[in-house]
Amino acid sequence: MIKDSFSLVFSQENKKENKGSIEFQILSLTNKIRKLTSHLEFHKKDFLSRRGLRKILGKRQRLLVYLSKKNRVSYKKLIEELDIRESKTH
Repeated sequence: MIKDSFSLVFSQENKKENKGSIEFQILSLTNKIRKLTSHLEFHKKDFLSRRGLRKILGKRQRLLVYLSKKNRVSYKKLIEELDIRESKTH
């Protein structure tokens, strides 16, 4: 849970200046994914939330692909900070 608290602190510090940046969007989507994942561990039959989780995962994946094409250094740094696996295709 150290990663969660780090990302929440990071998002609160830079919230006003970085709301539209790709990194901030990926960070906020990752926080939503972690919350939904913990929710779904308890509520196994909540299929509507599962669908929402799949949509958020797809959006984050598209943003990560875009970031990897535009700025590879920032992509690697963000992947490492958020402890996200790198995509197999890119």
